[in-house]
Amino acid sequence: MLNEFKAFIARGNVMDLAVGVIIGGAFGGIVKSLTDDVIMPIVGAVFGGFDFSNYFIGLSSNVNAQTLGAARQQGAVLAYGSFVTVLINFLILAWIIFLMVKGVNALQKQVDKQLKLKAKEEPATPPADVALLTEIRDLLAKRPAGV
Repeated sequence: MLNEFKAFIARGNVMDLAVGVIIGGAFGGIVKSLTDDVIMPIVGAVFGGFDFSNYFIGLSSNVNAQTLGAARQQGAVLAYGSFVTVLINFLILAWIIFLMVKGVNALQKQVDKQLKLKAKEEPATPPADVALLTEIRDLLAKRPAGV
């Protein structure tokens, strides 16, 4: 079983997935910082200076705090402002991935087009054995009939 596990881990697609998860996690941190530190303050300034992170509804009568952190210590809260921030993070990440996939697809189309043009320009050279047999055939065809 240990050998099978080693073979499973050593497969290329498993390693690619691991690299993708690690890079995705780091990229998620960048998007979170972009949202929390750049976009949300601008959105807050445009819409009157409020901060989404402190928007919540107390689910018990004990909750009367003004900030989300203090409210969570008092009881259960519905933190819809945090949800809005996470939703914006997701939309930004989805948009960036869409643009990346679109760019890669456009690049792939260009490469495919260039390869097709190159294939049309260069006639395919036959393998060495076929070229040799063709040469022998042509020499035999040139030989006089009685020889």
